[in-house]
Amino acid sequence: MNQPFVQIHPDDNVLAALVDLPKGMEIVLPANSFELAEPIAAKHKFATQALVAGQSIKMYGVLVGKASRDIPQGGRISTENTTHAAQKYGTKNTQLSWQAPDISKWKNRTFMGYHRADGKVGTMNYWLVIPLVFCENRNIKVIQEAMSEQLGYSTDRQFSVDTDALIQQYQNGADAATLLQTDIIRSSQQIRQNRLFPNVDGIKFLTHDGGCGGIRQDSETLCRLLASYITHPNVAGATILSLGCQNAQYQFLETAIKRLDDNFQKPLFILEQQQSKSERAFIADAVKQTFVGLIKANETVRGPAGLKHLCLGLECGGSDGFSGISANPALGYTSDLLVALGGTTVLSEFPELNGVEQELINRCTNHQLADKFATIMQTYSDRAEAVGSGFKNNPSPGNIKDGLITDAMKSAGAAKKGGTSPVTDVLDYTEVVSQPGLNLLCTPGNDVESTTGLAGAGSNLIVFTTGLGTPTGNPICPVVKMASNHQLAERMADIIDINAGTIITGEDTIESKGEELLELLLQVASGEYITHATRLGQDDFIPWKRGISL
Repeated sequence: MNQPFVQIHPDDNVLAALVDLPKGMEIVLPANSFELAEPIAAKHKFATQALVAGQSIKMYGVLVGKASRDIPQGGRISTENTTHAAQKYGTKNTQLSWQAPDISKWKNRTFMGYHRADGKVGTMNYWLVIPLVFCENRNIKVIQEAMSEQLGYSTDRQFSVDTDALIQQYQNGADAATLLQTDIIRSSQQIRQNRLFPNVDGIKFLTHDGGCGGIRQDSETLCRLLASYITHPNVAGATILSLGCQNAQYQFLETAIKRLDDNFQKPLFILEQQQSKSERAFIADAVKQTFVGLIKANETVRGPAGLKHLCLGLECGGSDGFSGISANPALGYTSDLLVALGGTTVLSEFPELNGVEQELINRCTNHQLADKFATIMQTYSDRAEAVGSGFKNNPSPGNIKDGLITDAMKSAGAAKKGGTSPVTDVLDYTEVVSQPGLNLLCTPGNDVESTTGLAGAGSNLIVFTTGLGTPTGNPICPVVKMASNHQLAERMADIIDINAGTIITGEDTIESKGEELLELLLQVASGEYITHATRLGQDDFIPWKRGISL
């Protein structure tokens, strides 16, 4: 780190503090120098010039807000003096000229993946047990309790909680203060039981609150999403529990599967409770058929595959003021590397692309894609406004506290995950990737709804950048957690897989960290490195009902 602050783009009229800066500190720039008008906390921004009310605030070279009152030179940019403002967008107006990064060191590399009949390659080999309707959630849990631990698929949480110690203290008359001081965490050996089916990486039990009620379109969307999970390259087969009378009929699911894979060959067992002799018989049949399916799934083994078979989901959550400076651009460089290698990357979270639409429109390879993206964005924005919200309400309290004070500022940094490559396709929710290169996928900014959609679109790996920390994972897709700063990487080391804080401190460049991330992804794709989210069984799954979710 040469300076304790950074100007990201030459057109910016704000700087980002990399460390806490005291009031009166002299800031020396090529064109001018000034003193800070107030203390500036790390990750926050300050003005390089005096700004009058109504004047544009630019960061990353784009409009990220407007001054709501006069801001002195060296003054902090905050919610008290800044309002959201974003650049308007229209039709595609420039032709992208992309300079691909040097990929010579990876050109002949492979990973060890699971080859499927449809030509896709998985990074994991999972069996799914899924309800078609929320009424079956309890039965899913019963099956999970009957199979997970016995077959060796317990999570690797390396500690246990000794509640008995609290009970004993309470029975012995301990007061509240004593109970709060009681040590109840016990270290335990990492759980690595001998699995009966060593080539099956896990049985994943998905539950949800959909399938009936609401509007019929929600159930149809759910069936399309479940079909995309069943046909996913990381999935070997599935057991489906249906009640029988719900909106999400199994025929809709079968139609959705056929639309995605006309030659579908994976084992698929569909059981309907209202046609069963009893709940006991229904559960027994589901367990026995799943067991038989696992025998078949275990026949698939890992084999070498080219990097063109990697499909990487690009996600961020719990973002901070460093996310758009370190983790996100590093992930963007990894995205560019994969695209140059013939692979696929998927950028989601459309509310967090607010203000950078024109740049992405201009990166689309044709006008049809540009128009589709613009239409989806405008429709999404209009629907949010219609219920009294809007993209401007996207930043969370944690985002704001750590320096992301407008949605446009957050978006400009979030979009860095997509690198600089051309946009080769635009996907609406539940559409599945068919084109290599950078794809744009419509999802909310909600972490789990978005990662659920990324996996459904075909991502066989996801990188999740974070500045504040989040345990989010996905049932079928390994999620690599990348920290934007040292403090998070140290404080939450049990959920963070790679630290991009070294970019802030000058130990790494965006390019070197992006290359390091790609090497880690190849280990994950080959089953050589188990991500923390996978190890902890962080199987988050929330289908988007297409209502307004930011």
